[in-house]
Amino acid sequence: MLALIIANVTPVSADGVKLETLLKAQLEGVDGTEVIVSKVQIPANTSLPKHWHPGEEFVYILEGSVTLWQKDKKSITGRTGEVLKVPLEQIHTGITGNEGASLLVFRVHEQGKPERVMVE
Repeated sequence: MLALIIANVTPVSADGVKLETLLKAQLEGVDGTEVIVSKVQIPANTSLPKHWHPGEEFVYILEGSVTLWQKDKKSITGRTGEVLKVPLEQIHTGITGNEGASLLVFRVHEQGKPERVMVE
């Protein structure tokens, strides 16, 4: 059975980041695994808090550009129309320049785990 949640809640954080969960669903045939699709808008000159996810993350850049910083890896800058991938449990953050970014984010991870875990 497919469990499906569709939400259009757009909380805005203190730094102006907007996160809208578009879809949250259990993957059929893969017990204990879910997919979450979100739209994220990050203002110009913003650095998100460092965090990791209990699964893999795929980021399609709708507009603007974002630099993906990953612990112990080289930073990657993605631009409109490009896709970035963050591996399982990889500590990372997104950093925008003068234009900010609008992203479509797909996450596949273990059901029941937090969507993100903050680190110092």
